Amino acid sequence: MSKQVTLIDIAKACGTSNVTVSKALADKKGVSDELRRRIKQTAKEMGYVPVRSDPVNKNNHMVGVLIPEKFMNPNGSFYWALYNSLVKKFKNRGYYCLIEILSQQDEDALIMPSFIGGGKVSSVISLGQISAAYVSALKELVPPLVMLDYYIADSDTDAIITNGYVGGYELTSYLIKLGHRDIGFIGTVKATTSIFDRYMGYMKAMLENELAVRPEWTLDDRDNRDFIEIPFPEKLPTAFVCNCDETAYHAIRELEQRGISVPDDVSIVGYDNYLISEVSRPSITTIDVDSDEMAERAVNMLISRLEDPDKLSERVTITGQLIEKESVRSLD
Repeated sequence: MSKQVTLIDIAKACGTSNVTVSKALADKKGVSDELRRRIKQTAKEMGYVPVRSDPVNKNNHMVGVLIPEKFMNPNGSFYWALYNSLVKKFKNRGYYCLIEILSQQDEDALIMPSFIGGGKVSSVISLGQISAAYVSALKELVPPLVMLDYYIADSDTDAIITNGYVGGYELTSYLIKLGHRDIGFIGTVKATTSIFDRYMGYMKAMLENELAVRPEWTLDDRDNRDFIEIPFPEKLPTAFVCNCDETAYHAIRELEQRGISVPDDVSIVGYDNYLISEVSRPSITTIDVDSDEMAERAVNMLISRLEDPDKLSERVTITGQLIEKESVRSLD
């Protein structure tokens, strides 16, 4: 059986990007007529067969939930908690969820979920950030789409997000009030919009207090596929703001292996307040994100979109609350 031709194959053959190929095949703006003709001809010659989806049926009460594999820790994660809340709330409204885990390979190649086509689902919730190109291709097939816990700046797609900017600012300000002046940030800043927003909140608090943001203390925690070993420098700040509780947990364990105690030597704060922040030793000071409220808002938003497909897109922001635990030491 021959390999299915994907958008990425066509992009390579034409020397262009996946996004451009997707636009050209969908007859969207932003592609020259000459390039559009070449892309379509190449797709035809390569035997490309687009995934087809039946027209949206709002009476189909099956919702697809798409979650990138890189966010699904087998030992549990914030996204598992959020998914469980979604399932319960959709069930209460007479809807049911069909989950699919998206591999990085399929995301890169713009291979659509298996629940697309054949009228299996009426709508999709994308839980955890996927690329703009993938979102664009997905919306061509199932227009009712809600992005949950991320957004794309120039997209007219509905989204539910946490106020990471305010959360990052609050966490950093909390550390400053406790006497910390040397504060770093752990999180691959451009990996997701949520990490970027939390980093910008951290930056605001540091600059407002005339504290230096040192590049050697802004540390990556992941690559495109998974968490990585955090590249701690030899000289450490007195505290780190971590972009999520899982990163904070890894940071505590890795510092322990170097003989550095949290919070006696270095203070650590996280974000999300899911299970790992409580079972960690020490427990992690964090921002509580109300996953139940996020799920409720997502359910209401998606059902509203099914009932009125032409309404303006929304971006709803939910603010969390600082929860003090054991991973921070006062320097005052």
